[in-house]
Amino acid sequence: MIAFFIELSVLIARVGRDIRDDAQFRSLTFLLVVLLAAGTIFYWQVENWSFVDSLYFCVMTIATIGYGDFVPTKDISKIFTIGYAILGIALFASFVARMLLLTMQGRARRRD
Repeated sequence: MIAFFIELSVLIARVGRDIRDDAQFRSLTFLLVVLLAAGTIFYWQVENWSFVDSLYFCVMTIATIGYGDFVPTKDISKIFTIGYAILGIALFASFVARMLLLTMQGRARRRD
């Protein structure tokens, strides 16, 4: 369990450093936060879910987990979800890919 927290702290430190040093990673992070905020506010207002439930649904959708415990019920929400999922999944995949690339580059630099 201690190893998990050590790795988590290293990951958080690395993400913080990468946000500061890499413009593309900073842009992806900003866009991901904006997308999560916009989706959360949309579902909070349109579907009348709680703020936490709306954020939870947005994260589960973007991460492609989709438990199905929350489902949009209004037509406008269903249409929004289609666009949100397509954009969110692509953005999240780009974010993760960039984070992995920066991690591998950092490890290669430390080895050299």
